[in-house]
Amino acid sequence: MSALTSKQCTELTKNYSALENNETLKLLQQLDPQWQLNEQNRNISYTFKFKNYYQTMAFVNVIAQIAHQQNHHPELLVSYNQCNVIYSTHSVDGLSINDFICAAKINAAQNL
Repeated sequence: MSALTSKQCTELTKNYSALENNETLKLLQQLDPQWQLNEQNRNISYTFKFKNYYQTMAFVNVIAQIAHQQNHHPELLVSYNQCNVIYSTHSVDGLSINDFICAAKINAAQNL
């Protein structure tokens, strides 16, 4: 389990800026290797696969609970047996620590 799972998201004001590439790469190493960094280093994503629609929707509800608790919401692309989760922090126009905290929490919840 990543140390990120014990952290809580914080509100990021205009004083914050997006993470630098070296910071992003260090944090990415703490996540499941399936998390992908896009070419512009502006978001991370993971496509979770399931056996059926019910499992997919149950997982979406877990993500919704994490998003609500952390007040940090991903973009979700949901289909019958998969859910693509995309994190980016709009207020910093790129990635923040909050994206990695939530990604780690999703991985931890999936492994329960």
